Amino acid sequence: MRLAKLKLADSTIRVSLVEDDGKLRVLDMLQVENVRSLMDLLHAPDPIGLAKFLVDTKAPALDPKLVTVLAPIDRQEVWAAGVTYKRSQVARMEESKAGASHYDKVYTAPRPEIFFKATPNRVSGPGQPLRVRADSNWSVPEPELALVVSPVGKLVGFTVGNDMSARDIEGENPLYLPQAKVYNQCCGLGPYVWIPEGPVDRPATKIRLKIERGRAAVFQGESDLDQMKRGFEELIGWLVKENDLATGAFLLTGTGVVPPDNFTLEDGDSVSIEITGIGTLTNPIVKAR
Repeated sequence: MRLAKLKLADSTIRVSLVEDDGKLRVLDMLQVENVRSLMDLLHAPDPIGLAKFLVDTKAPALDPKLVTVLAPIDRQEVWAAGVTYKRSQVARMEESKAGASHYDKVYTAPRPEIFFKATPNRVSGPGQPLRVRADSNWSVPEPELALVVSPVGKLVGFTVGNDMSARDIEGENPLYLPQAKVYNQCCGLGPYVWIPEGPVDRPATKIRLKIERGRAAVFQGESDLDQMKRGFEELIGWLVKENDLATGAFLLTGTGVVPPDNFTLEDGDSVSIEITGIGTLTNPIVKAR
């Protein structure tokens, strides 16, 4: 099952079920007390059953082209795990000669790297701009599977994430990681939340990145979830250790696709990330001059 957060033509915010053909079925959220948002639905004991119950069968299905699909976030925090793929380990060691050994060690250590990424106001949804810091000359997107985590630390779904990263800032000194990762429009989420009704086939779940400049592809890459060293529950376990999530969280799980060292995003680029079973998140890139 896939769920979406929408803004209709009259600017009202609704939650919908995404059908197999891409059409959207609005949910009647007034049928159940204390369920008024996508976050409320995702944190319910049975999100799939509740969503099926709330489908407004009297309303016609909506064309996603005629509504605005928003980032599927309400009040949750966004966190991220780093160096969970071998490719990411190599890239981090290349960009930071002084801190190379730290990235090498964290890849194999029992404790993963987990850091705070964004508040909801720093998150961009489908079609909304993502930003390259004005003080960065080497920035890249990081295509990642994002886990949807409930306040009790339960994995309830997945979405597409873009963990924008200023590689030159982090590479100068690993202690600059917060500045390299957390800033305005630093994170993309969407378009939908996928709640699988069975086990996730990790090798078959592909993560594809495409960067376009002037309508021409300047970089394309692909990985799959089987290349990720750590498990979903393992990462969530470390996230919630001594760390209460009052409103739940999105947890980005690291990237296995890294553009070459001579590549940096430019103002006007377009970044698309596709993950099997979820959909494609596309964002334009802006950079202050």
